[in-house]
Amino acid sequence: MTMSAARPDTDIPDTVTDGRRLRSADSRRRIVAALMQLVEAGDLEPSAESVAEKAGVGLRSVFRHFKDMEGLRREMNAIVEARLRGIIENPLPGSNWRERLDALITRRVEAFETVMPYRRAANAQRHRSDLIQAKSAELNRVLRAALVGVLPSGLDDDTFDALDLALCLESWIRLRHDQGLDASRARRVMARAAEALLAGR
Repeated sequence: MTMSAARPDTDIPDTVTDGRRLRSADSRRRIVAALMQLVEAGDLEPSAESVAEKAGVGLRSVFRHFKDMEGLRREMNAIVEARLRGIIENPLPGSNWRERLDALITRRVEAFETVMPYRRAANAQRHRSDLIQAKSAELNRVLRAALVGVLPSGLDDDTFDALDLALCLESWIRLRHDQGLDASRARRVMARAAEALLAGR
């Protein structure tokens, strides 16, 4: 037997291994996508069983890819975080602070609409998840720093903290979910609150 004749046989194990890896990666993606779809549909605390059913895999497959639900949420959070960074990290347009503040509000509306279902789910689980607590605090710090970078100097602390509250994600969830406003009106209300707090500036 020549060496060239032997190569196809020696390639078979690599082909099988590559196929298994592709199937495993596909299963993992489907599991994460299933969790995200359930959360987006309003299920604030999806069970492993519902994730497995949505993904079309067995329950054992979920925990073969993820040690626990916290690990699965961590993977989902990484995807959501990447989406958010793509929205909020670009420079804000505007020739003065008022124009940049208006652009910031518009940017936040887009970001908040993206993250809202995940934040609502996170709030339901925050008390038992160190990951969620840490990521919520991190997002709040990022949003607060962005506001500092837009507002004029010399603003008193009370006004700044009131603006930070008026333009935060929790206020957006209140407007959209609890008060039932559509995104367009919620954006107007948020901008009106900022305008009122900055009157005379």
